[in-house]
Amino acid sequence: MADFNLFSAPLRDEPRRAGFSTREVRVADEIGAERLGATLYELAPGERIWPYHYESANEEWLLVVTGAPTLRSPDGERVLRAGDVVCFPTGPAGAHDVRNDGGGPARVLMLSTRIYPEVPVYPDSGKIGARATEAGDRDRLYFVSTDAVDYWEGE
Repeated sequence: MADFNLFSAPLRDEPRRAGFSTREVRVADEIGAERLGATLYELAPGERIWPYHYESANEEWLLVVTGAPTLRSPDGERVLRAGDVVCFPTGPAGAHDVRNDGGGPARVLMLSTRIYPEVPVYPDSGKIGARATEAGDRDRLYFVSTDAVDYWEGE
């Protein structure tokens, strides 16, 4: 049985698009989890994990490890602090975005069920995603109506 430390774990850079770069590690893989997913993210000031979205199949949880990230949800925005836990249910009520408006890094642990296929919805840009497996972005398709668009376009 593997263990993992949220405070001292080595993280890898995950450069995406400006405003969405993180340092991260897939905790679930590190500890051999099969039914729950977990990723530890470290956000530098001004960065976000993902665009505002909700999941159709998977419940997600956010645990703030360090820092004071800002959570955007259907209820508005609020600053969280270390130790806070938030549940994002499936569907529009679970829409969320996590960003770091603070002056130092923030670490958050995102946990989720692992149900596939998954269909995330991005209300700000009108995109819908489709992912058949957990294999990653290579099997995602993003579209608005019938026109294919880049994942980050409009975010």
